Amino acid sequence: MTEAAGRRIAVVVFNLGGPDSAATVRPFLFNLFNDKAIIALPAPFRTLLAWWISSRREKPAQANYALMGPQWNGGSPLLPQTLEQTTALEAVLGERLPGDRVRVFTAMRYWLPMTAETVTRVTAWKPDQLVLLPLYPQYSTTTTASSLKAWTETYKGPGVARTVCCYPQAPGWVETQAVAIKAKLAEAGNRPMRVLFSAHGIPESLVTRKGDPYQAQIEAGCAALAARAGLTDWSICYQSRVGPMTWLGPSTPDAICQAAVDGVGVVVAPIAFVSEHIETLVELDIEYAELAEQVGASPYLRVPTPGTAVPFIETLAEATLEALARTGTAPFGPGCQGDWAACPCQAERRAA
Repeated sequence: MTEAAGRRIAVVVFNLGGPDSAATVRPFLFNLFNDKAIIALPAPFRTLLAWWISSRREKPAQANYALMGPQWNGGSPLLPQTLEQTTALEAVLGERLPGDRVRVFTAMRYWLPMTAETVTRVTAWKPDQLVLLPLYPQYSTTTTASSLKAWTETYKGPGVARTVCCYPQAPGWVETQAVAIKAKLAEAGNRPMRVLFSAHGIPESLVTRKGDPYQAQIEAGCAALAARAGLTDWSICYQSRVGPMTWLGPSTPDAICQAAVDGVGVVVAPIAFVSEHIETLVELDIEYAELAEQVGASPYLRVPTPGTAVPFIETLAEATLEALARTGTAPFGPGCQGDWAACPCQAERRAA
């Protein structure tokens, strides 16, 4: 098949985004807190609150971003690492689909390249097939749903689109994490260790009132991972709690303190992140490491995010290929294990 006869396939990967310099920390925070999925207030109250929060948090956030090193110019490494992942994915898809033209585009939710910019680029490329592929393994209204909503409301270009909503138990994703966890346990030697699967927290009400499947997918994915890695001492915890609301628990700091009480060290695995950024490089590597030292949870070891690990990139490629053979929205591998109101697949079935 010649290139001219093949399909033009656009794969759009979605991620949170991060500031690219100290000067862009405040507008990044404003975009984050001005999202209705993050703060469920009507405009203009949400916009005013976002302005207030971003103003108050700018200086402390800049100080935290600076801790990641001067190479990031006071910003985040998330975009460069995401671009490495998209380059690797495009290469694998090029090998798997030699008769087609495949391009992988990046759309960030809260900083550049944001949805509108990526929409313009994809529209100009004129694909006849699109795969929407979030870099969030677990589905949540605060991440995947927000990114996909922004895309579908903005993109009016050509092409038949299908969506991969989640992949919390995809084999390559599980394998990547299992290998990395076992390497850290080997590093600890014969010392008693507990694996803490640390996921980004969300308000508990999103699960209990809105039917967000995130917690259930975290739990199912961690169970599959623990079985694959042969873990006997492990637990799930949640990091990055902010504000007065009740969040999913236990918190990662509480889990670290409990490990110290139990006389075990910890291997912390950031189960909801696929690339390094402020929550891993500062929160886990600095703040929680200091806490572990203070309370005596030793050793404290942290599993790296998947990055461009071959099994993970292969998972993204396989998810793309499977999506091209169907229509609509579906997980790659097991998705929701219950009737969750916010699950997009179940919403499609209810509407059919």
